[in-house]
Amino acid sequence: MRLVSDDERRARLGVRHALAGSARVGSPEEAARAVVCLHATDPPSVHLSCWARVDGLDLDDVERALYDTRSLVRQQSMRETLFVFPRDLVPAVWGSASARVAAAYRNRLIKDLERWGPADVGQGAAWLETAEAAVLACLSDGVQRPSKQIREEVPEADGVIVQAPDKRWGGPIAIAPRVLTQLSLDGRVARAGNAGAWYTSRPTWTTTQAWWGQQVPDALESRQGYAEVVGRWLWSYGPGTVEDLAWWLGGTKSAVRTALDDLGAQQVSLADGSVGWLREDDLEPAPAAEPWVALLPLLDPTVMGWKNRGFFLGPHGPQLFDSAGQCRHHRLGRRARGRRVGAGP
Repeated sequence: MRLVSDDERRARLGVRHALAGSARVGSPEEAARAVVCLHATDPPSVHLSCWARVDGLDLDDVERALYDTRSLVRQQSMRETLFVFPRDLVPAVWGSASARVAAAYRNRLIKDLERWGPADVGQGAAWLETAEAAVLACLSDGVQRPSKQIREEVPEADGVIVQAPDKRWGGPIAIAPRVLTQLSLDGRVARAGNAGAWYTSRPTWTTTQAWWGQQVPDALESRQGYAEVVGRWLWSYGPGTVEDLAWWLGGTKSAVRTALDDLGAQQVSLADGSVGWLREDDLEPAPAAEPWVALLPLLDPTVMGWKNRGFFLGPHGPQLFDSAGQCRHHRLGRRARGRRVGAGP
């Protein structure tokens, strides 16, 4: 196998992720494609990740792509995380990563409804189906609504789950936002506008049909969807290991290996002795870019693209990420916010 050095991996990163000065791109859409998709858990990260890759970018450019042309689409998917995808990639995500998360999320929500909420044992699935149908009926007029308004207009989805009442971290959780999350994972509703400033998250909701403004494409079959997503990851992040891909996808190693086989991906040797993968049309050594440095926001795709980041972090990885590959500072920030609003640890 050909050896891909850490120097070459960093060179690929600088060019493929549009971070080197000579590799910067001209639009938010191109910035998202450069890294497959943009992390959107922290609302400012979408704009700042684009700013790090596009010269002369202003807020209106990103807002236009998100809310006017809708060429970038918010979709919750891998690891139950919210991302912004190029529009043409969404059907592949619906059929693969989102579908996997949706199934697990539905099972968990049904159990919570029966254990903590309004549904009797064995009736959680029927209760949820009734609530989903009522929400979709409410949104069928095409008017965008925040979740608070949906709660007021849809009594079937109103109410709370009083989760773990005897625990410090427990307490009431509104049901409607969880129903909306389920419908979003299933591709039936979409996060539409933002009722707050660009650096806040106050989404309004509508049906996917209304948001797309045309015939909604069908979700790709799971195997085909994974192959499409993995192929794009290999171009932007490769070479990477099966473990890197499974972590990024929040999926199984079996699904990753199947996608690699379907793509005809090729093995290469990495500097740490592990086996990495490249697309079969991307095997030539990558030329190095000029020296560059990038100021990236929290959860930027570049720093969240691999489980094993030693090739660009060196010995500093454990200071920034835990053993599961999660950003320590993001986790601590969420804990701090939770304590401020009384949500527990």
